[in-house]
Amino acid sequence: MRIATWNVERLKHRRSLCDILLACEQARADILILTETDEQVRPSSFRYCFQTPKLMEIAPGYYKPTENRVSILTNYKCVGNHITYDKYTALCVELETELGNLCVYGTIMGIGGNRRSSFKTDLQKQIENFAQLTAAGKNLCIAGDYNISFSDNYYFTNLGRDTLTQSFSENHIRLLTQNAPECIDHIAVSEKIISGKPVSIEEWNLEKKLSDHKGIVAAIHPQK
Repeated sequence: MRIATWNVERLKHRRSLCDILLACEQARADILILTETDEQVRPSSFRYCFQTPKLMEIAPGYYKPTENRVSILTNYKCVGNHITYDKYTALCVELETELGNLCVYGTIMGIGGNRRSSFKTDLQKQIENFAQLTAAGKNLCIAGDYNISFSDNYYFTNLGRDTLTQSFSENHIRLLTQNAPECIDHIAVSEKIISGKPVSIEEWNLEKKLSDHKGIVAAIHPQK
């Protein structure tokens, strides 16, 4: 299974839309979580697309009519939807996969970055969502823009790192992309799903010409 996430920077590089779509296709993801996205970023290889509502509903003069914060694209069948703390910022769909049912929680942790006071509140509410889903016996994939790097000093707060690390530990979730350098977009998956399976990491848009974020893939390989 290949899980990928990418923040496409509100499609500011819309003149490169064909290249952005090609990059999404070349990730060869089974599940692709896009953040700060736009309905125009819809790779044709995916049968299903689940989206947070259009942002013009809450700020019509600021956002373009096609913008939304999170999209989840996949060919896996959806067998359920779960309520999140904020329908515009986080989306959770339960997918039927070859590794078992997986609740994919696509999110942006702090829509204004990690320095605003709202970051702490948003983070805490999302952590409550993770705990509720885990308590309900759900396997999770938490992917998107965390606004936190874990392996270096690129962009982080101690509060963000420590709070998420504790939440993941309590809910038996492994941060697969923890060691990626200069990376604030991450993929974390329940231990039950990945136990005993090798995981490899790939990245794209390293020069950040198509977005100000790198894209990242976590490939979960069959158990040896």
